[in-house]
Amino acid sequence: MKEKTSLYLLTGFLGAGKTTFLTNVLNDLEGEKVGVIMNEFGKVGIDGTIIHKEGMELLEINRGSIFCSCLKISFVQAMIELADRELKYLFVESSGLADPSNIGDVMNAVRELKGDAYEYQGAICLVDAVHFLEQIEDLETVERQLKHCHLAVISKVDLVDEVTLDKIKAKIREINDKVEIQTSVYGKLNYDFLKEDLMRNQWADSEDTTNTPENKPKTISLEFDGDVSKEELKKFIDEVSGDAYRIKGFFKLEDGWNQVDVVNRRIDFKLSETPETISQLVFISKTGPAIIRKIFNAWNEVIGQEMKLKN
Repeated sequence: MKEKTSLYLLTGFLGAGKTTFLTNVLNDLEGEKVGVIMNEFGKVGIDGTIIHKEGMELLEINRGSIFCSCLKISFVQAMIELADRELKYLFVESSGLADPSNIGDVMNAVRELKGDAYEYQGAICLVDAVHFLEQIEDLETVERQLKHCHLAVISKVDLVDEVTLDKIKAKIREINDKVEIQTSVYGKLNYDFLKEDLMRNQWADSEDTTNTPENKPKTISLEFDGDVSKEELKKFIDEVSGDAYRIKGFFKLEDGWNQVDVVNRRIDFKLSETPETISQLVFISKTGPAIIRKIFNAWNEVIGQEMKLKN
């Protein structure tokens, strides 16, 4: 009898550290047959380039949430396609804006079409210690992600004090009093969860997701084929970051190719060996199409060279 693939769902708001966490897990599972479904809101996937490893099965589903009616069928089809690859583990990294409340419906659809190919092991929710207390006040998505998770991992705990950390844990418990809570720095964690029964923490029934085609956020990509300094790029990002939930991509700077990651107004640069040939940033807008004018004006003011904006 064919062994079922262990399926884990990774959730967490934009910038919480899902990709860093997943990269560490994949390194820990070196030699195992692993698949990844990567979901991003932008037209162009950025994170797939970061986590790609030789021998790993990777499928990307972009331009929306895999739990929205606009992409749910694509998500089911991707799981069916990977079911025949004899994987030991399948990790699904959902978009930071994804509401996974209807994961039960998705699993039922896969089961009807492909049988018991997967053993759903639960959802792991990454919680951004720096921004969580602010996010939870404004964004229902963050609450839904916690409500439907089976392990909560508070990331970036080195950047907050104990009082803040205690407040975060109390808020998580208020939303989900069954979930196990762990802490992490740089995506590092004890990976014993792979041997545990996370579904013992299951308490919330599947429900309709809040992700709909109507409330899908605007995403814009910027492409640039020229030279710009890190200071100039920082200045440009500072001008537009207040209008974006998230900015990320790869840019060629004076020290080489950099992975650029922006959450709120925090900008991180990391040298990268990406095979990219053109610099690119993806913006997930807080302000809808209005961000286009903001990007265009800030770029012309700070950089003043030709670039392309794409929907």
